[in-house]
Amino acid sequence: MVKLREQGVFLTDRGEVIQENPAWSKEEGRKRTMAWRILNAHNQSGTKEQLKLKFDALVSPDNNYVNILQTAGASGLERFPIPYVLSNCHHTLCAVGGTINEDDHVFGLDNVKKYGGIFVPPYKAVLHQYMREMMAGCGRMILGSDSHTRYGALGTLGIGEGGGEVVKQLLGRTYDLAYPQVIAVRLTGEPRPGVGPQDVALALIGATFNNNFNKNKILEFVGPGIGSLTMEYRMGIDVMTTESAALSSIWCTDEKTREYLRDHGREEDYQELRPKEGAYYDGLIEIDLGKAECMMALPFHPSSALPIREFKENVEEILHKYQREKGFSMESHIKEGRFHVDQALVSGCSGGLFENIGAVADILKGYHVPGSGISLGINPASLPIMEDLMSQGLGAELAVLGVTLRPCICGPCFGVTDVPANNQISIRHVTRNYPNREGSKPSQGQQAAVCLMDARSIAATVKNGGYLTAATELDVEYRNWSHHFHQEIYKTQVFDNQGKEDRTKTLTVGPNIARWPDMYPLKKHLLLKVAGAYEGSVTTDELIPSGEASSFRSNPEKISDYMMITRDEEYVGRAKAIRALETELRETGRTSDEALNRLLEEIARRCGGSVRDIRIGSVMVSEQIGDGSSREQAASSQKVLGGFANIANEYATKRYRSNLINWGILPLRSQEELRLETGDYVLISDVREAVEGAGENLKVKILHRREEGKTYTEDVIKCTLDKLTEDEKKILLEGCLINYYRTENKKIGNCEAQG
Repeated sequence: MVKLREQGVFLTDRGEVIQENPAWSKEEGRKRTMAWRILNAHNQSGTKEQLKLKFDALVSPDNNYVNILQTAGASGLERFPIPYVLSNCHHTLCAVGGTINEDDHVFGLDNVKKYGGIFVPPYKAVLHQYMREMMAGCGRMILGSDSHTRYGALGTLGIGEGGGEVVKQLLGRTYDLAYPQVIAVRLTGEPRPGVGPQDVALALIGATFNNNFNKNKILEFVGPGIGSLTMEYRMGIDVMTTESAALSSIWCTDEKTREYLRDHGREEDYQELRPKEGAYYDGLIEIDLGKAECMMALPFHPSSALPIREFKENVEEILHKYQREKGFSMESHIKEGRFHVDQALVSGCSGGLFENIGAVADILKGYHVPGSGISLGINPASLPIMEDLMSQGLGAELAVLGVTLRPCICGPCFGVTDVPANNQISIRHVTRNYPNREGSKPSQGQQAAVCLMDARSIAATVKNGGYLTAATELDVEYRNWSHHFHQEIYKTQVFDNQGKEDRTKTLTVGPNIARWPDMYPLKKHLLLKVAGAYEGSVTTDELIPSGEASSFRSNPEKISDYMMITRDEEYVGRAKAIRALETELRETGRTSDEALNRLLEEIARRCGGSVRDIRIGSVMVSEQIGDGSSREQAASSQKVLGGFANIANEYATKRYRSNLINWGILPLRSQEELRLETGDYVLISDVREAVEGAGENLKVKILHRREEGKTYTEDVIKCTLDKLTEDEKKILLEGCLINYYRTENKKIGNCEAQG
């Protein structure tokens, strides 16, 4: 179904592969792609090699917009210069922490009134569905502080980044990156009935994630197969491209795109997009939609994808191997040779689309979900979708069938609602199934897991009493559902204050909205103690878990207490102990650790300067760090705990590396085997010079503990910071983005927005 071609290719304007013409150049061919057309229109640098992009709109959900507004306010924000949508879809339910979730919403609304933006109240829409319905348009670029910012099916290059990059746009700065590679995704054929967008997406992710085929690249969807797909089907595939590690995506547009925009009152936002003849791509993915099968992704990653058919044929063998590698008991879910699941959910920006929900009703027709077994809940992606379900009678039909319709929120996607029972398996049409993202707490003896599936196979499994079933196994009469968008809902219920700012507005600051602690710049030398060294990958869900922990997202110190809690309960204590030593050194010139004092004196003697020229911090070490969400708390919490660097063989995404830089954490990368242990020291002498000369190999000295820290053996590993922009160098030198802007603006201390 999915074929990869690593060699570059030239395509026609209809997506056909053509023989290379000696008259063509790759450089000229790159300018014939849709991606180049859009990037070039938004580039401020004057050169195509290093882009400086300004976006048409911004969007943030309520699990990170407070931090963004705090940072922007502390950096001199005057007004929102472009449309900025604050969505309240991640933490709408005030179930944890008392008033703090709604306090954040009040703070967000006040900022929209003060600076001029767009406020989408709770329960109205998942942020990405609102942006599809109201903001995306052909040829545009949108930056979001959620990793699934993907609107390519509507001709918009959407990029999901950490909050620091949104702050830069709010302050009139640019999003800087080297011109990315562009991969063509050529679609042919037509999906069979029962095969949904999640099936195609999981096949794509499974074929490309582990080999880094799409990493930090733009996917450009072309080919005749696009015309066979509805707009919602395209969107369902598109939003999942984030899980392949792609930077962004863009699709050819057609009359279906025009019709969608017209139905949403925005036909003027349509323009035809397709590559020009002779467009050059750095690689090719070919997907035959007619060969697509119903898929599932095993815990704990969307790339653990395989056909449901294959899983069922080899269930005992696959699960025996899985349990040996993952430790979670899935073998216990085999009953009479069949795999049985406990819970089913269809939700949010990937699952909660109208056509998916209609297909669920079609499959369940004639069946009633009992109260004694597997349940099925649906979170529609927006209130307009919910209204249309009611208007067309689908809502009533689903209720009679035993399906519960939930509010328009992201809850099940990241564990703030519908947490399964211990050792249960949940099947979900959502975006991710990372460890404990569903809300369980291993530290308290709780474990659960999620398999990703399309809504159609989820409904088929529910209909089969919870026994895993592909939708293509059932004989279903699918109705031709068509969504009708009710424009008045947003016109009357969304607060659009763009361009109407009131600088006299006083911000309401709840008791959990805390100011950022002081963060300090680099000194001459940097001595790091390893607070945690891990094998394999460390995901953003492990760095800062979803669910209960993120209720404290607006309190930097409180949320940092949850860092790595699902994987290493001792990490926070170790990091805080190192931070306390830095505080002692900064205030008195000595620490309470005499062995450390001797080491500091030796470093000063050998490397130059005095003990006060040395900054102490913590460092995390792993083969790969940062797979997953764009949540900046995965980096900011480490900095709050005194982190100054990470060392990894690779960083999973550009957005995580950007988060590290914006919070003043050195993203050190090495190709060598990382033989560091918790408690070892890492010395980077003349670190400021090293940052200023970023891109060159750095000789990082490793001091391995011997005799309880009284003596050390030394190793040297070669690391690099990779390419840094001049602004990124300054941010690292100053200690974080906030300090950088304060220095630039000659401001001292916190401003009103800090609280």
